[in-house]
Amino acid sequence: MIVKESKIYIAGHRGMVGSAIWRQLSAIGYTNLIGKTSKELDLRNQSEVKSFFEKEQPDVVIDAAARVGGILANNDFPYQFLMENMQIQNNLIDSALQANVEKFIFLGSSCIYPKLAPQPLKEDYLLTDSLEPTNEWYAIAKISGVKSCEAIRKQFNKDYVSLMPTNLYGTHDNFDLKTSHVLPAMIRKFHEAKLSNHAPVNLWGSGTPMREFLFVDDMAGAVVFALENKLPEHLYNIGTGKDLTIKELAETIQKVVGHTGIINWDSSKPDGTPRKLMDISKMHELGWKHQVDLASGIAKTYTWFLENIEEIKEVKM
Repeated sequence: MIVKESKIYIAGHRGMVGSAIWRQLSAIGYTNLIGKTSKELDLRNQSEVKSFFEKEQPDVVIDAAARVGGILANNDFPYQFLMENMQIQNNLIDSALQANVEKFIFLGSSCIYPKLAPQPLKEDYLLTDSLEPTNEWYAIAKISGVKSCEAIRKQFNKDYVSLMPTNLYGTHDNFDLKTSHVLPAMIRKFHEAKLSNHAPVNLWGSGTPMREFLFVDDMAGAVVFALENKLPEHLYNIGTGKDLTIKELAETIQKVVGHTGIINWDSSKPDGTPRKLMDISKMHELGWKHQVDLASGIAKTYTWFLENIEEIKEVKM
């Protein structure tokens, strides 16, 4: 039974997702949250994690910790993306089981699904075909986490569940143009172009691929829903169920930022997967739905970007 005093350990509490979960739980009255920085607790170190669980004895673990990066990082460091993510989640999942943790919420990514799976992506499509080669190392690690939680449910009848979000964005995002994802990168590009007398903005590809985006506070809401309810299955997709073209995304961001210059599309650059949409009917049937529409979410993210512009990594204005 989860109550407001239950001891909840959020792994990765400083990241975009972990910090959103922490804020939301605090706001609704959860009083016993634990977080450790990577300097305080190295999640790759089995004995450190085991000792932490023996000492703290949490009731719930929310795993929002991972080594993450874009296509380039996945391609350049395949071993680290595979091994470090498996070390982090294996140590957390196994230590939680040994410490008799009541509930475990494992967060993954839509990249666990096959590259050419039918759209929208259903939970049943897991392991039905080959993965996208550019991020298969991260995907394989996450799949092993999903399967570990499923095995624990099956063998030990524990409430361990996996949530797979679509593309997330929001406050505390990464705006470094070398390593950020498409939405925060566009916010920064349009902002900098606006400051340069509304200079043209150059974007990769044709603008035709379709993508789905979920505001990070809605992801936190899905985690709270999974915390406060016993979900009947082991794996759930989290998203909006709606997508739009990259061109429509760029125009929405341009309008929010207030940039009035032109957009140049460089169609010699790659587009990536034509479409990635999540089937979220299982979560909808249980009663969870996203709250924040895309334009509002982008406006909130841009406001946060402006308020934190000095601290944002490698900001070169």
